[in-house]
Amino acid sequence: MNRWEGLDEFVAVAESGHFSLAAERLGVSSSHVSRQIARLEERLQTRLFYRTTRSVVLTEAGHTFFQHCRNLQDARDEALRAVSDLSSEPKGLLRMTCAITYGERFIVPLVNDFMTRHTQLRVEIELSNHPLDIVHEGFDLAIRLGRLSDSRLVATRLAPRIMYLCAAPSYLERFGAPHALSELARHNCLIGSSDIWLFQENYREVPVKVSGNWRCNSGQAVLDAALRGFGLCQLPDYYVAPYLARGELISLLENRQPPNTAVWALYPQQRYLSPKVRQLVDYLKAHLAAETAS
Repeated sequence: MNRWEGLDEFVAVAESGHFSLAAERLGVSSSHVSRQIARLEERLQTRLFYRTTRSVVLTEAGHTFFQHCRNLQDARDEALRAVSDLSSEPKGLLRMTCAITYGERFIVPLVNDFMTRHTQLRVEIELSNHPLDIVHEGFDLAIRLGRLSDSRLVATRLAPRIMYLCAAPSYLERFGAPHALSELARHNCLIGSSDIWLFQENYREVPVKVSGNWRCNSGQAVLDAALRGFGLCQLPDYYVAPYLARGELISLLENRQPPNTAVWALYPQQRYLSPKVRQLVDYLKAHLAAETAS
């Protein structure tokens, strides 16, 4: 005996309120639905429906059984989709968003590579330095940097993100290097999108308010000013790593470096993730760490 037998018919009748409508939905005869319900009630030794000439109404036991059957049905269908989608080709429209510079340098080239492998996929990418509400604005995916705050979203860590305090040798020759967080107050700090810089002290994150004679909400602009010796900067690894390696910038207060943040893929909470989003997230995760380190 198949223990699943009759469950689909039961749910269809419970949702439609009629044997004939349930039969039409399932593509079977009304007599088949009636027989399956009768066999199910016999196996359970309880009545699931009150039947009249005009309607079919759930009993108290039927209501309880219906809730469990819906959950079983959803879980079964999700399991079947998950297995079948392992080999499914990503297709249709995927809308995503990312910060401008990081998106231009790393995300968009990887998405383009992904699309050459999946020609049925269409992509719309909105680059913005203002975090967009991906649920309200209908995005499938967002790439976010740093720390997360939106509990409505599911997050997958794609790559590490390390923040460096650094300066050009020419600046350090004139003003010296800071050896403690308290010494930042006497230095010219190049301010980007925030004048609060994060550090670590005694295993705690420590925010420090900085000041200076230069400010711009562009990481690339901050980098240029730092390379010219204008002052200290705090920037993520993907801006400064090549310049640190060549000695054009010097890393400072490394023992106070803030705990690593990360690059995240965010998508709306849902039990079932579409193949286009899941496979792109997997692709980004596999390639992004190597890309940002180069």
